[in-house]
Amino acid sequence: MRFQRLDLNLLVALDALLAEKSVSQAADRICLSQSATSSALGRLREYFEDDLLVLKGRQMVLTPRGEELIEPVRAVLEKIRTTIAIAPPFDPATSDRSIAIAASDYATEVLLSAAVQKLSEEAPHMQFEILPLTDNLTEKLERGQMDLLITIDSAISSEHPSEFLFEDDYVVVGWDDNPALKQPLTREMFFDMEHVVVRFGKSRAPSHVEHYLNDQSLIRKEQIAAPSFISVAGFVIGSNRIATMHRRLARRLARVLPLKVMPVPIEIPSVRLSVQWSSASCNDPAIEWMVDHLRDIAKEKAPSGVVHDGIDWGGDRKQRGAGGGVRPGVFG
Repeated sequence: MRFQRLDLNLLVALDALLAEKSVSQAADRICLSQSATSSALGRLREYFEDDLLVLKGRQMVLTPRGEELIEPVRAVLEKIRTTIAIAPPFDPATSDRSIAIAASDYATEVLLSAAVQKLSEEAPHMQFEILPLTDNLTEKLERGQMDLLITIDSAISSEHPSEFLFEDDYVVVGWDDNPALKQPLTREMFFDMEHVVVRFGKSRAPSHVEHYLNDQSLIRKEQIAAPSFISVAGFVIGSNRIATMHRRLARRLARVLPLKVMPVPIEIPSVRLSVQWSSASCNDPAIEWMVDHLRDIAKEKAPSGVVHDGIDWGGDRKQRGAGGGVRPGVFG
């Protein structure tokens, strides 16, 4: 590469020649042959129109022009080294980075709300943007339109790194004054009652539960398709409808809303959530810091052992089934 006729590759050779005042020693320093270094000196002399190094007695000495170049050349190379060759250190206490995270409202509620609060304490100047799950998430990750993606394992791309965060299973929620829920929920009742389901984006992508039930040819009476997991509660309260919801989210909502929480009377595989980032960000210390904290906070937020409405609000439960391979367009 040339800049105003100067081959910038020669700057490394020039720095070594000015420091060592010897062609052979400069050659050893920059791992070039003596003839190649001598050739570089010849081209430098031609460019600067100065000998730079001259023989005086038995030693090589710098010309006045050579002496003048020592500090500027060293400063230029140091600037390149510190700004390009070496990534600047990441200090969350002073960083003003903006991190964009794509996640469902479920993951936002049970993980990110607490995570961002804790991260903001350590990184008061950083900004966190939470983006909704939409179509073509992997493509957006690759284009840098988001930094992190939190989604179910079956929607994770194998072409980019990821890390498991937590596992969750499912419960049924309904209005606590729903007369049908005054008795244990049976399989027959589950399929006979009207349901609220969740679908995402322009493509109306199904949730993990809906995809699984469709695979098993199990058909629910879907009366309402809600745009988010949290909005489901408003469609079951005051009605006879029910919905299948993540255990962690149901636990949070039942604390403040008139919801009855019951076991699912059929087998539905647990859902596993992971965080993914672009392979281009593998050496980004800010992303590494974020992933480490999300993993640790996910463990801290695991439900404690509480029994409510016959539901064991225990910690991580054993997965009851496999989610299958990559299923683009399916959200947890």
